[in-house]
Amino acid sequence: MSNKPVIGFIGVGMMGHGMAKNIRTKGYELWFLDQRPMPTLLEIGAKSASSPKDMAERCDIIHICLQNSGQVEKVVKGNDGIIAGARPGLIVIDTSTSDPLSTLLLAQELQAAGATLIDASLGRTPKEAEEGTLDAMVAGDDEVFERVKPVIECWAGRIIRVGAVGNGHKMKLLMNFIGMSYGALYAEAVVLGAKIGISPQAIRDVITGSRMDSGFFGTFMKYVVERDRDAHRFMISYAAKDLRYVNNMAADSKVTSVMASAAVQYYTHAEAIGHGDDFVPMLSDLVGKLNGVDMEEEVRKGAR
Repeated sequence: MSNKPVIGFIGVGMMGHGMAKNIRTKGYELWFLDQRPMPTLLEIGAKSASSPKDMAERCDIIHICLQNSGQVEKVVKGNDGIIAGARPGLIVIDTSTSDPLSTLLLAQELQAAGATLIDASLGRTPKEAEEGTLDAMVAGDDEVFERVKPVIECWAGRIIRVGAVGNGHKMKLLMNFIGMSYGALYAEAVVLGAKIGISPQAIRDVITGSRMDSGFFGTFMKYVVERDRDAHRFMISYAAKDLRYVNNMAADSKVTSVMASAAVQYYTHAEAIGHGDDFVPMLSDLVGKLNGVDMEEEVRKGAR
């Protein structure tokens, strides 16, 4: 009989699927919960739980990988939630991008039930999730971290400790604040360039390899110039949500947030007019439309 802990995973979507798969293929017993059937996980020996409560009664460590704090709160505190089935020693690893204020309250409620919360926010993309090479920003008790580290190593290529519980989610919001602000900046820049006669291709050629280059710029411009829809698979609705959390965090900390307040308007507008499921680089097309610029045509012109 294996002495490895039994692992649960709630939310096996674009990121969670690869993470759960890697946990199972590394030899852990795995129970998962999602709204959709997951034959790819069942085929490798994972088992489907009927509820978060059911999972908490079976598992030693539960991962949560959901879209927002409201969803996390529901699976933790609902009638059939994790707390309803929690037993002393249970560890919950929340890898969602959540509101840190909610995270801290959940940590207290789980502690009252004998369980412990670790927040381990994610960096990189679904591609790295499938490969088991995500970045993990892990926050929480040192002793508990040492217990869960071998499990996190199943899906993370780089683990960065960021302090006390809640700091993982705070760090992820800061990271996404930077990234999504870049997205809004790049969208404005390529549209302005088109208006003044500078093609998207020229902008990419000049910036690539310079001090202003970055992985985010590369994937953003891969969509703009090559029209590769899958170059950067992060939805506009997620960006809008994360920037709202950033602004809430700034307000709670009494910090001026001019940049965050400006950036969220682009994504909230795009979401409001029905483009929430589009990916972040497609913001360039929407900014183009607002300014009378057809970005696809600008790319074609730049290729002549």
